[in-house]
Amino acid sequence: MTNIRRASAIGAAVTATACAAIALAPAAVAAEPTAQRATAAPKAAAAAKYNGACGGGYSVVNSAQIGTKGTVFLTYGSATGKNCVVTVRTTPGKAVHMTASLGFASPTTTVSDTGYYTTYAGPVYLDARGLCVTWRGEISGEVAGKNGTNCGSLAANRG
Repeated sequence: MTNIRRASAIGAAVTATACAAIALAPAAVAAEPTAQRATAAPKAAAAAKYNGACGGGYSVVNSAQIGTKGTVFLTYGSATGKNCVVTVRTTPGKAVHMTASLGFASPTTTVSDTGYYTTYAGPVYLDARGLCVTWRGEISGEVAGKNGTNCGSLAANRG
């Protein structure tokens, strides 16, 4: 079974903007002097923007770019005390294999969302107050994330 996440309004706007930019590109290139086109350095791919998938009250506290394919975002909601991870594609399109995962080491706990999505994977939530978290995102086999970061300042006793 293939899961396809529908593009949000933000994803649709990004797609529409990208299509408009492609439609305008030939005219812009034609107006640009040949010498400038030949010497212009290649532009780096734009990082994906956080799409608010974790919900209201969650703020981005860390992120990692997944090559040119997208970005994995770690967020925190102070009202709930939970972390949330979402992996967002730079350019939505055909469904591809994606993962968003979040965990901590003691006791070993990991939550993840894995499937074939057009726009983003996640959100996944975990109450990790007082603990360091390990989080990652994957898009079509390319992985990014961090281990043991964003440690809470509270002394937590988990058993």
